[in-house]
Amino acid sequence: MEVLNTKVVIVGSGPAGLLLGQLLYKAGIDHIIIEQRSADYVAARIRAGILEQVSVDLLEKAGVDKQLKEFGLPHTGIEILVDGCKHRIDLSSLTQGKQVTVYGQTEVTKDLMQAREEAELTSFYEANDVKVHDFYEKPYVTFNKDGKLYQVNCDFIAGCDGYHGICRASIPKENIKTFEKVYPFGWLGVLADVPPVSDELIYVQSDRGFALCSMRSTTRSRYYLQVPVTDKVEEWSDEKFWDELKNRLDEESKNNLVTGPSIEKSIAPLRSFVTEPMRFGKLFLAGDAAHIVPPTGAKGLNLAASDIAYLSEALIEFYLSNSEEGINQYSEKCLKRVWKAERFSWWMTHLLHRFESDSDFDLKIKQAELAYVLGSEAGQTTLAENYVGLPYEIKSLKEAS
Repeated sequence: MEVLNTKVVIVGSGPAGLLLGQLLYKAGIDHIIIEQRSADYVAARIRAGILEQVSVDLLEKAGVDKQLKEFGLPHTGIEILVDGCKHRIDLSSLTQGKQVTVYGQTEVTKDLMQAREEAELTSFYEANDVKVHDFYEKPYVTFNKDGKLYQVNCDFIAGCDGYHGICRASIPKENIKTFEKVYPFGWLGVLADVPPVSDELIYVQSDRGFALCSMRSTTRSRYYLQVPVTDKVEEWSDEKFWDELKNRLDEESKNNLVTGPSIEKSIAPLRSFVTEPMRFGKLFLAGDAAHIVPPTGAKGLNLAASDIAYLSEALIEFYLSNSEEGINQYSEKCLKRVWKAERFSWWMTHLLHRFESDSDFDLKIKQAELAYVLGSEAGQTTLAENYVGLPYEIKSLKEAS
């Protein structure tokens, strides 16, 4: 067995783990990343693509925003299509100039991986049988790599290994509480190298179900359809997908839609999930390991970023100022923001999707609520404030409040 020593072990090499590693590196704090998957697999995962301003600020602080600044697409509004009519939500004017940026999570991951490689930081990919030990007292992590057993002793463990990861699964059941809502439909997503149907995202509420017209760049589009959770990807040819998308769009969007072969197609189930607390002794959960949101509100990656903002600040404060204040407040601060984002994501999902369980009364109420939101500056402001991202208390970020 090879024994290693470091200050922080980060389990998981998604954007949360990589961003934490980069921020710790910038602060001179020794750490190691351990990842079950291969580097190629991590870099190729297709995920979200909308960044709140505070997430952009955090990537700038981490020194990995060069590509983001060059290729990211700032968006000052979104459109909601209902009853064949599009309504624009002017995010910027409703939130004192705030905006979101379209930049794919895949690109964020690649930027962080490249920065890590250039800095020659230690990462173990394709690590097998990863286990976290004694995280209430003297934490360490064990794993196998290429037939060799490793033990890494550390001060803290950051569980950034996702919903199915080992970190949350290792916590005694009596010490953790989970909250979950599973939705009876999924999102069928298609990625295609075609220009977007619109300069801004279009959220579609239709009798046939929800749809979303999004993009990753000016030449690559991402489209989604609400489908039954029992559907299989194999049942959806490209032609069938494009035909159904057209059925849910207005005439103008239909005419502007450019179709083409899909380069990725998948069905993602929708769920809301939160675990409390997010700290267990010297083990911290962050990102999807601690919470999942439906993608409707574009909050998943941004919540992971805010977790990492709090966690990195807490760890840096501990090592540079010998203070445990941030560590002790980590879970409480994160969960305040998490639950607000969960509420917004649930609300957007409920408002824009068709539920088989909806009664005629439910549909009328939903129509009335949507009409209020779209017809009221106060209603639009509520949507806009949540969409661009609620502020949070991070001392070192210019968006903090």
